[in-house]
Amino acid sequence: MKFYKVHGLGNDFVLFDGRDVEDIDWRALTRRVCDRHTGVGADGTLILLNSAIADVRMRIINADGSEAEMCGNGIRAFSRYCFENGIVHGTQFSVETGAGVMKPRIILKNGRVDGVRVDMGEPKIDAKDVPVAVEHRAIGMELTVEGRTFPFTSVRVGVPHTIVFVDSLNEADVPKYGPLIECDPLFPERTNVDFVQVLSPERVKMRTWERGCGCTLACGTGASSAAVACVLNGRTGRNVDVEIALGTLHIEWSQDDNHVYMTGPAEIVFSGVWNR
Repeated sequence: MKFYKVHGLGNDFVLFDGRDVEDIDWRALTRRVCDRHTGVGADGTLILLNSAIADVRMRIINADGSEAEMCGNGIRAFSRYCFENGIVHGTQFSVETGAGVMKPRIILKNGRVDGVRVDMGEPKIDAKDVPVAVEHRAIGMELTVEGRTFPFTSVRVGVPHTIVFVDSLNEADVPKYGPLIECDPLFPERTNVDFVQVLSPERVKMRTWERGCGCTLACGTGASSAAVACVLNGRTGRNVDVEIALGTLHIEWSQDDNHVYMTGPAEIVFSGVWNR
């Protein structure tokens, strides 16, 4: 079965075209494929499927076999693959995900793909929608784990995210505190955890602990959620550059339609054949 290795700023995936494939346990396959020693190695898989409500459907499965509703870096890479392989027509199209229908737009420069802009929809802020086990909204709250107290805000852009504000990412200790916050009883569906250092009203730095993956080099839904959290806490404006390990994502939380727009690169690295 042919596969493509793709990534968005280092958040990497194995993409399969599952439109004409039957009897595949995608969760079990994902666990094998994503192993970085005995498989291809990736943070998860992206499965291309037919859709009755959009141009195409994207299924996202994390490396541990759990399913994610949405992935920001994944949808950019998925969109580039669909565009360059003639699966969709035109630079704007629709993608069905577990978080609803997303609308990517391919950005061309000199006839080549230069990036992808994605309408991520409206962020969910009410605690019951994230979800967080607090009343009303989890904005500007505090959480203590292992004796350390973090200011946090939880929102949902596709998937649950908890944004933890720190003075310096060098002191965040993401591998230690990320899993502790992810599994805290406050979060009934667990949570992705984004550690954010604000540099200016237009720029922040972020590192992410992803639910079902661990530390990843980039997280598009995390960058989108971080930008929303920064605005809610008065730390930045609505147009923010989010610095991650290998580059920058630009996030706009529009006042016109309340939608979050994410713009960034996507790469198709290589293809191969997986022996089933």
